[in-house]
Amino acid sequence: MLRFVGAATRRIARGMDLDEIVLGLCRATVPTFADAILVYLRDPLPVGDERPVSPFVLRLRRTDRLRLSGEDIEALNGIPSQLPGLTELSGMASTSALLLDPGTDVLPAAELCEVRMGGALGEVLRGVRPVFGDAATARAALPELLGVDRVLPTGHRVILAPLRGRRRVIGAAVFLRGPERAAFDPNDLLVAGQLATHTALGIDKAMLYGREAYIADELQRTMLPENLPQPTGVRLASRYLPAAETARVGGDWYDAIPLPGSRVALVVGDVMGHSMTSAAVMGQFRTTAQTLAGLDLPPQEVLHHLDEQAQRLGTDRMATCMYVVYDPVSHRITIANAGHPPPILLHLGGRAEVLKVPPGAPIGVGGVDFEAVELDAPSGATLLLYTDGLVESRLRDVWTGIEQLRERLEATSRLTGPDHAPPLEALCDDVLDVLGPGDRDDDIALLAARFDGIAPSDVAYWFLEPEHAAPGRARRLARNALSRWGLEELSDSVELLISEVVTNAVRYAERPVTLRLLRTDVVRCEVGDDSPQLPRQRRARETDEGGRGLFLVNRLARRWGATRLGSGKVVWFEIPTGA
Repeated sequence: MLRFVGAATRRIARGMDLDEIVLGLCRATVPTFADAILVYLRDPLPVGDERPVSPFVLRLRRTDRLRLSGEDIEALNGIPSQLPGLTELSGMASTSALLLDPGTDVLPAAELCEVRMGGALGEVLRGVRPVFGDAATARAALPELLGVDRVLPTGHRVILAPLRGRRRVIGAAVFLRGPERAAFDPNDLLVAGQLATHTALGIDKAMLYGREAYIADELQRTMLPENLPQPTGVRLASRYLPAAETARVGGDWYDAIPLPGSRVALVVGDVMGHSMTSAAVMGQFRTTAQTLAGLDLPPQEVLHHLDEQAQRLGTDRMATCMYVVYDPVSHRITIANAGHPPPILLHLGGRAEVLKVPPGAPIGVGGVDFEAVELDAPSGATLLLYTDGLVESRLRDVWTGIEQLRERLEATSRLTGPDHAPPLEALCDDVLDVLGPGDRDDDIALLAARFDGIAPSDVAYWFLEPEHAAPGRARRLARNALSRWGLEELSDSVELLISEVVTNAVRYAERPVTLRLLRTDVVRCEVGDDSPQLPRQRRARETDEGGRGLFLVNRLARRWGATRLGSGKVVWFEIPTGA
């Protein structure tokens, strides 16, 4: 008996979710302990400290019964062997339990049962201990559970075992033996109690784990960007895949953050561990990275401050991170790495290159310096940033996976020819196919950037002394640049807005003011100065002589904004070209 209880409880404990645990109970007890079993659970099942409702409903969750041949049925019950559907449903989940009954052929159990605390079934469940079916309370409780119009066949033996979790009864199990088997004895009652206890506690844990995993998964997804920005000179695409069921929740994240000067910061990170805590720490790191990017700090400084943030969060808050800044004007990228897998650059000709970036220590180690490198980012090339779930698994080490990813990128590029880059979205989908079936046990974040760049002929850049003549000079320079680009029709609007923004910059600047025009599908104007005070749009009174500049910018520009830098700020606006 002890050997049976040990084997049965181990089988129940192997279940990872509710259905697996209930199935484990059924398969462990039928036919060794009982000929049939009915498992009822609360509907809905309370989780954790939730206060259950009263009265509550039990729903038949699963049934299982001994498989018998037609001859066995005829011999045991004295009924015809041609009962339709009897052997087909044996041993399978069903909304009704088919029991041998010489009087009515079959006995369907009720699918739903309402439990009232004053009733006999409520008394049995409140008592927690399993009871024999011929006990007075059980005789009254079983019709409530099975249905008031159902009666047990003559000679069947029953144990009714409440399923009690950590805090409350969550269901009931009914064990049945046919008349051909020995009746249940007091030792069987103890066994049923052990099986019911292990099952109920397992279900409790599975429900708590399921809720925690769901919350963490939702938390992680809400912390990822809903939509990627559309910065000038670069196209972006991303993918995120949660971890497998065995380790569902992780801390992978990605982000793309527009920076002053039409640059963009590309970030991919991976918080170590798989839990709700990992997802929460990921959210804090991502928010911190966005704040640091807004200060336009160098990549290595961003990682340094993230490392300090990890130290404040605790001694075990570690993560890997790759931080890249792309400048479409200079066609260069600056990369700093904190223990993350190296990025891969797919060139327009089809060559995939694993970039040589100093590996660095993970965020959270503390007391280490991070190094940044500057590399070419040629037009048409694609930069791929990813987390280790894409290249590492139980079946392969990380460097083998990186090499396979590099080869996959080259193979995909060959299909489009040497003069054309593969479509970005299709490339991301194809990259994910590098994973084989069952070859993923970690979550994956993927960020791809296609570098289009901005041609030098589409950029105009000047320094203006902070003096009263600066707005007039800015208007003349802008007019000449627009004429050179064949955009004279935009001169009036651009000159008016440049005059307002430069006038405001000169008012507070002590050093030369920068003016830059960029031509893409819009004309973008950027005015930088050394004053950290950001402009605020306000409603000017009729007697005010100023205060209307930003109102005009807001009305005439398609978009505008202001970004604080470490040494001042940049105010920018965009005017559509109409092309």
